[in-house]
Amino acid sequence: MDKGTYASNPWYERHFPEGRYRKIADDINNVQNYESELQDIDQIVHFAAESHVDNSIRDSYSFLISNVVGTQRLLEFARRHDIRFHQISTDEVFGSLDPEGDDLFTADRCYDPRNPYSATKASADFLAKSYANTYGMRITISNCSNNYGNHQHPEKLIPKTIINAFHSRKIPVYGNGGQIRDWIHVRDHNDAVDYIIDRGKPGSVYLIGARNQKRNIDTVKMILSVMHRDENLIEYVSDRPGHDRRYAMDPSTTESLGWKPRIKFEDGLRETVDHYVKNMKIYEGMLG
Repeated sequence: MDKGTYASNPWYERHFPEGRYRKIADDINNVQNYESELQDIDQIVHFAAESHVDNSIRDSYSFLISNVVGTQRLLEFARRHDIRFHQISTDEVFGSLDPEGDDLFTADRCYDPRNPYSATKASADFLAKSYANTYGMRITISNCSNNYGNHQHPEKLIPKTIINAFHSRKIPVYGNGGQIRDWIHVRDHNDAVDYIIDRGKPGSVYLIGARNQKRNIDTVKMILSVMHRDENLIEYVSDRPGHDRRYAMDPSTTESLGWKPRIKFEDGLRETVDHYVKNMKIYEGMLG
């Protein structure tokens, strides 16, 4: 199901194998309108969400409707039809780590969301946990670190940096760029989800990460190096309100299922740069 918001682009679907998927152009909040068509599905894998933190700071209402109410609608549908449910979540629900420390988020860590986006994702996770406990549903949750890779919307750090560098435009970096993120390639994330769906234990939480912590400023400089652009394109701007300092995952729960990330950050970043450069006209049109 795809609501068709600004972050959706049918161009992404060009490689989907014909006959292997069906797209329903509608909001997940309307899933009850498809009872007869969807009641025999095996499982729901719930990726749908408003996800850009900056947008949530400007207007949190759409995040509440999609991330919280939408999750409740899907959970209720799954409950009525006894469907296995997997909730896709984020490391941001755990709050922020000391940038000078070496501790990691673990599956039993208390939630501490610190912006509207992460608060709505935390709420969705709690709803999923409550449905598992109250109704005995087959539910798993995965919390993943920052994704990157082909087809990511250009509002995100890596594609935005690539596009600006391509045009030799200034690259905005929040604060001093010292925020630390644990980057994982989107294909590794999806592989991990596949392992959890296949081998995970209902009622359990699985953390996904590549043990790949990078300061934002270092990630930006790596992109500039790959693209042979000068670092004088970097422009430090006022930091985002309530900006979390460090995210870092302990992915041992998912690794225990036999999963390991396969894509090295340097290789994945070069592939990502190449993708955006080759398809620059597509992504420029998405910037508005």
